[in-house]
Amino acid sequence: MELSVLWTDTAKFQLKGIYNYHKKKANKTIAKKLVKSIIERTIQLAKNPNSGPKEQIPSEKNFDYRYLVEGNYKIIYWIQDVNVTIAMVFDCRQNPEKIKSL
Repeated sequence: MELSVLWTDTAKFQLKGIYNYHKKKANKTIAKKLVKSIIERTIQLAKNPNSGPKEQIPSEKNFDYRYLVEGNYKIIYWIQDVNVTIAMVFDCRQNPEKIKSL
């Protein structure tokens, strides 16, 4: 059975921020390519939701967080029922403690 891959508003906002940053610092083509590669990386989750290792961030929620890596970005997600939900897209060049505040 294939699951649905959903994106939280936070993850969408972060993806838009990644696009805007790279559009300004590099160019529109590079920004589109980067965002496309991040989105395409999540497609595998519909068939293989447990393909990413477990994320070690502490959480008050009862979710078992997992992650995938695409370039410099960590795509953090959880699985619930028939959905895989992308929680956040985190730039690994930042201080890892920042994940806790997101």
